[in-house]
Amino acid sequence: MSALVLVINAGSSSLKYSLIDAESGQSHAVGLAERIADASGATGILSHTGPDGVVHRSELPLPSHEAALQAALDAFAAHGPLLEAATITAVGHRMVHGGERFSQPALVDDALVDAVRELVPLAPLHNPANLEALAVARRLFDTLPHVAVFDTAFHQTLPEQAYTYAVPHEWREEHGIRRYGFHGTSHRFVSGETARLLGRPLESVNTIVLHLGNGASAAAVAGGRSVDTSMGLTPLEGLVMGTRSGDLDPALHAHLHRQLGWSLDEIDERLNRDSGIKGLVGFSDFRELERLLEEGEPRARLAMDVYCYRLRKYVGAYYAVLGRVDAIAFTGGVGEHAPEVRAQALAGLERLGIRIDPEANRAQRSGAFTVSAEDSEVAVLVVPTNEEWQIARESLDVVRDV
Repeated sequence: MSALVLVINAGSSSLKYSLIDAESGQSHAVGLAERIADASGATGILSHTGPDGVVHRSELPLPSHEAALQAALDAFAAHGPLLEAATITAVGHRMVHGGERFSQPALVDDALVDAVRELVPLAPLHNPANLEALAVARRLFDTLPHVAVFDTAFHQTLPEQAYTYAVPHEWREEHGIRRYGFHGTSHRFVSGETARLLGRPLESVNTIVLHLGNGASAAAVAGGRSVDTSMGLTPLEGLVMGTRSGDLDPALHAHLHRQLGWSLDEIDERLNRDSGIKGLVGFSDFRELERLLEEGEPRARLAMDVYCYRLRKYVGAYYAVLGRVDAIAFTGGVGEHAPEVRAQALAGLERLGIRIDPEANRAQRSGAFTVSAEDSEVAVLVVPTNEEWQIARESLDVVRDV
């Protein structure tokens, strides 16, 4: 059986795709369609990188996810590899919210689609786009098995006391109000890679994973099982992010509604799209934040301090949850490329056996590397995530088990 999997990751206005060898992790092609059904009427953009490593970029109308996926197929035909020649075993789909029903990847059928549709109230911004792309792909690749890999699945191992909110019983039982967590595919991949890099069985390693991109989350992983995570019912809870606030007083919504007359939708929009780093300094680009830090901009300094303070709090909390920590793994665009974040987030934790080597931390390297000092009891690593490869691996496992 071929190990090639076509991985599709659909957002509300974008669609990422990759053709990956699930066993080796080799990527044969990657692409991104942007500005799908853009409200401003802006022309869509498709970027496709084939086997030659050249990025082929084109502007074209992308009125729907179907048009975007068809454009991707055209790019495969024009720039390679030819999908007819590449024997694809499965199409793997990133699905954001699987609720309590899906704790593992699952073969797609009509019943699964209906179940994911029922979960739309829990992920109104994500599940509809995931479902639209899934429907299109099932039409275009009607002879291939499709596999849904859920962002929330990895966190279904959380113990009851970790996922339960102290809210009325009927909210929890009738409306599914609880902690679900997200970025699960990344946390699963990075915790597995961390154990491999340490040369130890996954079952013996306790890891705190810090996935730091525009969206950010922390996870406490005990022996390969998620036991706590910072995102909750939605991706808004937890760490400070690019445009999301993270943790705040839940009475804030009522306060803003009473004082300013804002609707719940307006408040939710501002907390998700205008808060976090953007709310603190005016933009969400971390590279711009670092530039202003070098210039001594006070608001940039405050934004970095708030960001790292929240990280340090979660590291300490998850150390207590795990009892013993073998490794802390930084991943995501910020986690991999911002040495000041790593240093400041872990500063003052030497009594917990966490020591960073300043020189190793500042070094610019590709791939995974260690930034902890030789005498650090806890290994601190930078581990690039590869969610597409993880989706491909899980999809291949499902198909082979059928």
